[in-house]
Amino acid sequence: MNFRPFLLAAALSLSACTVSGTDEPPLAGARIGGPFSLVNQDGRAVTDRDYAGRYRLMYFGYAYCPDVCPVDLQKLMAGYAQLEKTEPSVAAKVAPIFVSVDPERDKPATLKQYVSAFHPKLTGLTGTPEQIAATAKAYAIIYSKEEQPGASGYLMNHSRLAYLFGPDGKPIALIPHDGTPEAIATELKRWVR
Repeated sequence: MNFRPFLLAAALSLSACTVSGTDEPPLAGARIGGPFSLVNQDGRAVTDRDYAGRYRLMYFGYAYCPDVCPVDLQKLMAGYAQLEKTEPSVAAKVAPIFVSVDPERDKPATLKQYVSAFHPKLTGLTGTPEQIAATAKAYAIIYSKEEQPGASGYLMNHSRLAYLFGPDGKPIALIPHDGTPEAIATELKRWVR
């Protein structure tokens, strides 16, 4: 078994907890992110360049997720909505993005229905299995299909990380996807300038 991805995920989790005397982003210099070419919930081709100049709040998951994805997205989008209410000019600089790790089932129409349940500004992205694999690798996301014998469907195991990227596409921080709306809004406000 290759433990490097797990060590990376652990290091990323710890870096978000580091308190420093400077205001340097915890993920400054991390090799996370990069170009992607996917399709949004309206079936339109989208690349990372479409978000140039905007902060990106990115979460990876899948629409058929029975538990963690909807809970995490609900909390993240409640935090984003809190930021819209208290600091609308700051929130306007952030593009919330949900990237599917289940391209087999998460087609644009499925994502459109799914993301609309959380926030009208949340964009859902999907693509071919190859596009999703390349994007997940660039963003240090681990995922795998888990099929149960005799089951009619399958689950996806995946990393649970919410990243904030800057207008230049560089990683800034992990956002506490399991935090309160206030904590999420505060963390976004801390880094979005």
